[in-house]
Amino acid sequence: MTNNLIWQQNNQEPDNVNNLDEIAQWWSNLAGQTITWQQRLIPTSGDLQELDWEPQKFDEQFSLDSSQLRGITLYWRPNQASEERNITPSKLQLNLTEQKLYVFPQSQSQVLIRISLPRVVYQKLKLSNPQLAATIKDGQGIILLRDELKKLEITVTLNQESRKQLLKHLKTTDNQ
Repeated sequence: MTNNLIWQQNNQEPDNVNNLDEIAQWWSNLAGQTITWQQRLIPTSGDLQELDWEPQKFDEQFSLDSSQLRGITLYWRPNQASEERNITPSKLQLNLTEQKLYVFPQSQSQVLIRISLPRVVYQKLKLSNPQLAATIKDGQGIILLRDELKKLEITVTLNQESRKQLLKHLKTTDNQ
């Protein structure tokens, strides 16, 4: 799974429509949550790495109501407002790891909007009875979890202190 989903208007890539669907689902899941809304002018160089995303005077934090995507337009109501707002992008980029959506508005090509959750949201995986392997290599504990149905393999590397904590926790839980 990629950490960045990109949708771009008039893009003929096969994943473009699927990416828009996933972004739409992420956007609709924000309903009732507090988000941070930041707008920045794109530098004349076009290098987005130059943008300063540190909090600034006009940044907003508010709860989203009725967040949804209709067509290619993002719709929402801030803080239970009666008036619905919307923005039509030419491009959307969702960073799944950081839970940040970058919106390139059609109407303002020199502006980039970043919508994010004010806290880190961890991706969660749930494995039921995965295949399990463990070993110690070069002083580090290595645990391998494999779920055949999900075609997922997770490798966990633990230093000596983390291994001790895990063993202690397992012994404590086993005695209960």
